[in-house]
Amino acid sequence: MTMTPQIEAFVYHFGEMGSRWGFNRTVGQMYALIVLSEHPLCANDLSEALNISRGNVSMGLKELQSWRLLQEKRVPGDRKEYFTAAGSIWDMAIRVLEERRRREVDPTLSLLRDTLLEKPSNEQEVYAQEKMQEIHDLLELCGGWADELLTMPPNKLKTLMKLGSGMGKVLEFTDKLTLRSPDI
Repeated sequence: MTMTPQIEAFVYHFGEMGSRWGFNRTVGQMYALIVLSEHPLCANDLSEALNISRGNVSMGLKELQSWRLLQEKRVPGDRKEYFTAAGSIWDMAIRVLEERRRREVDPTLSLLRDTLLEKPSNEQEVYAQEKMQEIHDLLELCGGWADELLTMPPNKLKTLMKLGSGMGKVLEFTDKLTLRSPDI
């Protein structure tokens, strides 16, 4: 696959974004190229387009498969494995959120639960556990909200996202009507 300047700019930028989402720059570039390609790509296509080794491509494909972001395609008469993006852009976003949660948030919650079961041995640990409890409660709340979001169909999720800023104004107005101070 030959990259036009427009596609190349996006692929390289997506690589930088991928490093912020939890996978390395090269894997992000590979995924961007697969997403933007109208036809399935094989390892050779990725290696040539990105000027990276086949070994690096192989490891990157395994990483993308572990994130459930790729779908393998067979081309009749060809023994090579070809890949396309698994699902829509919304599916990609949901999978990245699910994987980030599984890899980062869930272990943190597990550690917090275990730590909070221990009896504090001094005032410093009492204070620390109070803060850990706040972190735990926030992560649980966000996790519950994320679970709800992940089960919504994309059209409803889009509507909810469009309502986002408007909901802040509604809550502000509600606080004024009930003469409450907003909770933090």
